[in-house]
Amino acid sequence: MSDVTRHVIVHDSLADLQRAGADLIFHEAREAAKARGRFTIALSGGTTPRGLYERLAGDGPWRSGFPWAGTHVFWGDERHVPRDHPDSNARMAIEALLSKVPIPPEAIHPIAGEEPNAGRAAELYETTLRTRFGVTQGVPRFDLVLLGMGSDGHTASLFPGTEALQEERRLVVANWVGKLFTERITMTPSVLNEAELVIFLIAGADKALPLKGVLEGPYEPQQLPAQMVRPHHGRLVYLLDRAAAGLLKKEVLRDGGRLA
Repeated sequence: MSDVTRHVIVHDSLADLQRAGADLIFHEAREAAKARGRFTIALSGGTTPRGLYERLAGDGPWRSGFPWAGTHVFWGDERHVPRDHPDSNARMAIEALLSKVPIPPEAIHPIAGEEPNAGRAAELYETTLRTRFGVTQGVPRFDLVLLGMGSDGHTASLFPGTEALQEERRLVVANWVGKLFTERITMTPSVLNEAELVIFLIAGADKALPLKGVLEGPYEPQQLPAQMVRPHHGRLVYLLDRAAAGLLKKEVLRDGGRLA
């Protein structure tokens, strides 16, 4: 388990959390584009990031100042559904953000959730990652990975007790989630932990107990997979609302965290 510095920042409301997330992504995108000429981001699904995406797409400095021309968008995971399905992570992000900003279509790289064989979809996306990053061996390094966390402690589609938690060789795998009786396509921990910056967006009282376990409890990633996300050479930021942070000890905030 790597020794990573984590920053835990608590905001008054979900709207404040989403605004802070948009600010942070905007800053990181501009810095990456300035330094390397492009910005690579892996997006998250779920309800919490939607408001963040809508803010980036809205009128104002976020949209007008964002380096869209040099941005490449990927997804950390996807449901095994067609792209026009209401549950599709890609559909949500396209509707809320990508269809409303001047990003080149060829820079949008969704997972093929419509592929009948989820394992094949994972193979295709691993090829996409290696091709787009120019990495034949080793692990691609994202500028930013955006993640959420479920009330069971899962993140991306890394669910408690599932086989993907053991994967150390592949970049993307199909992961059978028994309690949902479905397969998901997900990046593996090795990709998430190679990122320059990982941001967790976590909101709601139903997340308070698992979050306390992730941040304060013993290292038990089979039960709380979000604990596996500890960037090897990058930064780790938790953006929380007060409901999600309600059970955390004050020491967690004093050690690399703050109230916003």
